[in-house]
Amino acid sequence: MVPTMDSTDIPNEAAPSAPLVACPHCAAQMPETAGFCPGCGRSMEVEQPARGKVGSLTENIAGTLAYFTFIPAIIFLVLDPYNKNRFVRFHSLQCLFLCGASILAGVALKLASVVLFIIPVLGPLLMVLVSIVVALAAAVIWLVLVVKAFQGFMFRLPVLGEFAVHYAMIP
Repeated sequence: MVPTMDSTDIPNEAAPSAPLVACPHCAAQMPETAGFCPGCGRSMEVEQPARGKVGSLTENIAGTLAYFTFIPAIIFLVLDPYNKNRFVRFHSLQCLFLCGASILAGVALKLASVVLFIIPVLGPLLMVLVSIVVALAAAVIWLVLVVKAFQGFMFRLPVLGEFAVHYAMIP
């Protein structure tokens, strides 16, 4: 007797597979219907830029202004229409956390300079170079945050941004 095969036993190679998309964060391939990336684990929801209006300013202008020193950030966290908006709260908090991290970096540099000034010529030169690199890095980070806020995105710094997201949740 010859074994017969029914339609369930035949592999269906001609069946169309689900369309694949690339993760915008890590470029891993996944089905179009995936909720999370299998490569990096991030949500596949596309973040829409902020376009609303809060108080007398648009969201992106208020978020951008929050990065100009810590004073506007504190004002936005205190004033009523702005402290209810998640986008403005996030950028205000991230600015305050960045200011705190900058102060800590300055204190660490000052302590390092005390130790390095013991070395006659190399110590002060090394401190000047390290200070210039840290200042340039801080300026680039600040500029990126200002541009991203102006574009309407909630760009998160690696550690500080996660704290800002957590505390920006409106109770």
